[in-house]
Amino acid sequence: MKKRIADKDSEINFSLNETSIEKEFLFFIDNLKGFDEYRLPQRAYHIIRLAIRDLILPPGKTILEREMAEVLQMSRTPVREALVRLETEGMVRLIPRRGFIVEPIETEDLKQIYEIVETLDGLAVSLATAKVGEAEIDELELLIEQQEEALEQENLKKWAMLDDQFHHLIIDYAKNKRLRTVIDTHSDQLYRARLFTINHRPVPFHSIVEHKAIIACMKAKDSNAARVLMQSHRNRARNEILTAVEKISEIK
Repeated sequence: MKKRIADKDSEINFSLNETSIEKEFLFFIDNLKGFDEYRLPQRAYHIIRLAIRDLILPPGKTILEREMAEVLQMSRTPVREALVRLETEGMVRLIPRRGFIVEPIETEDLKQIYEIVETLDGLAVSLATAKVGEAEIDELELLIEQQEEALEQENLKKWAMLDDQFHHLIIDYAKNKRLRTVIDTHSDQLYRARLFTINHRPVPFHSIVEHKAIIACMKAKDSNAARVLMQSHRNRARNEILTAVEKISEIK
């Protein structure tokens, strides 16, 4: 049986117009950039997707089309198109007579995603190692420095954002569009899980050590070693996150 943070009996039974969440969501929208030129369904899709990814809309949260349309200042049609698309991606679920809810974080789902991402991230760093130069390595090392600063400041959310950038940059350096498309399909769910569990896991000093080791392999042009280290890095993170999800589930 799948273990879930929010099941049918514990789904969050409130809508977007709850004051604190509405204010946070509006602040979140105000700080988003680059979506003004998008068609309305695309704009609605990206805003809602990012709000779910960043836990502005938490697991189990009810999303009513009418209220979302009012907040986004558009009609219900593009909002519904966006929500249907997000349902196909496993981010939301339609509940008859209730609207859409944000999908809970499930351990079995995370296991399956990590099985895919561990392999593909290993492939990405292997491809990237053969293609990167000094400038690309410098960019990765700068991100690690910023991660260290974030931990010194005890800013775990900033660390998570920089960690996401580190992995995405390596995928960019692989220069394989199809690989990027497949990984992107799952990256939001992993980021959401990392944020959701971040205060229930060890402070990620070990992750920075592993990042440095991966870069050392890339500098040495050892693609195989970089791949092995990346897969080990993802595997360790998976175990920490799944353990944290189990603990949170017990508390709930």
